[in-house]
Amino acid sequence: MTQPPHDEPTAASPEELREQVEQTRTELGETVEALAAKTDVKARAQEKAAEVKEQAAAKAGELKERTAVKTGELKAKAADLARQAQDRVPDPVKDKAAQAANQARAKAAQAGQLWEEKAPNPVRQKTAQGAQLARDNRKVLLAAGVAVVVWLACRRRKG
Repeated sequence: MTQPPHDEPTAASPEELREQVEQTRTELGETVEALAAKTDVKARAQEKAAEVKEQAAAKAGELKERTAVKTGELKAKAADLARQAQDRVPDPVKDKAAQAANQARAKAAQAGQLWEEKAPNPVRQKTAQGAQLARDNRKVLLAAGVAVVVWLACRRRKG
């Protein structure tokens, strides 16, 4: 170490020499800190985990947005297909279906009256509770019904 590095000029005075030594110490300290950071596996793993977590959250948000858009498109398409199917049904069939629905309502009303007259009170109460529960959970019941219809349609296509 008697020779100075070739890329640095030699110090002209002891003060300059002290400044060069201090600068070299500073650079050496920064180099040591950088090497220590690179060898700190736990910190690097935590940084990587945070980065992956951030990427996953961004991807999830993107997928959620795409799903919402696709759901809207599918709902619109289903409504359009239902409207098209309804438009294709001939008027006599529509009329007959309406008459059948009216007859079914009338018979249901008669059955309801008969039920009110004949059923024991505890049974009527339990039935009323069940009906209220069904009304309160209408969306769940409709979703389950749609799922069953889709499942049956898929089975029918395969078989």
